[in-house]
Amino acid sequence: MKRMRMSVCAAVFVSVLLPCSAFSQGIKFQAGAGVGYAVPTGDYAGTTVDYYGGTKYGLSGGVNFHAKGRIGAAGFQLAAEIGYTSLANSGNAEASGQGKVDISQKVLSVKVGPEYMINIPAMPIKPYVGANIALNTITGQTKFNGVSSVPSGTFDVKSATRFGLGIGGGVVYKTGPLMSLDLSVSYNLLNLFGKKFEVVDLTNPRRIDSYLRLNDDKDVLPVDGSDHIIGAARSMSSLTIGLSLMFGI
Repeated sequence: MKRMRMSVCAAVFVSVLLPCSAFSQGIKFQAGAGVGYAVPTGDYAGTTVDYYGGTKYGLSGGVNFHAKGRIGAAGFQLAAEIGYTSLANSGNAEASGQGKVDISQKVLSVKVGPEYMINIPAMPIKPYVGANIALNTITGQTKFNGVSSVPSGTFDVKSATRFGLGIGGGVVYKTGPLMSLDLSVSYNLLNLFGKKFEVVDLTNPRRIDSYLRLNDDKDVLPVDGSDHIIGAARSMSSLTIGLSLMFGI
C-alpha cells in the first residue's frame, strides 16, 4: 500500500510539471530534492499530557525529506513537491506523572501551487513567494505503558487523508550553470478540509478508541472525561524550514 501511494504521488508530481515543456519556448524547469525540519504548531503541538487528555496531538519537531520541481517563465511559475515528515514525542500520560506515552506520526504530502520569483539585478540570489494546495496522508502509532484508563501496548493509528493549504517563500542561490540551492520556509495547514471523528464501536465505547483514529473533529458523543475526551475540532499545522539542491535552467 505504501509503495502504491508513493507511485501515485510520483505520477502526480511528473504530470503537473512536465507537459508544458513540450509546447513552450523559453520555459524554465528545475527539479531536485532536499531535507528540512518541521515544527508542529497550534493543536498539532503541545505535550503528551495534552494528547492523553484529547486537547492536542502533543508532537515535537522532526525531519522532513522532499522532492520538488518548478516550471515557468517571466517570474511566474508552477511548483510541486512531494514531502515526507516524521514527528514524535514521549512523556507522561497524566499531569500527576502516572503512565508513559510515546507518540509518532508520519505525513506524506503532495503539494501544487503558484510561485512568484523576485528578480534582483546583478545578484546571484532570487527570492520567491508562493502558495499551494496539499493532499496529506497521515499515519501514526501510539504506545501506552502503565496508564490506568487504557491498556498497555503499541497501537497503530488508522491512515487518514486531509486537504490543506500552505504559504511560504525562500531564496534560490545559483551555484553553477545548471545547479542552485533553494532555502525555503513554509507554513502548512494540514487538515484545513476533511476533519472528522471516526467511531470504532458505538455499542462498546472505550477510551483507547479515541487514539486509534486521527479524530481531528469533536467526538460524536458528549464528552464525559472518561471514554469520550475529544470535545472540539483540532487543527493540525506546521512550520517547515528546508534546503534543496536543484538542477535545471
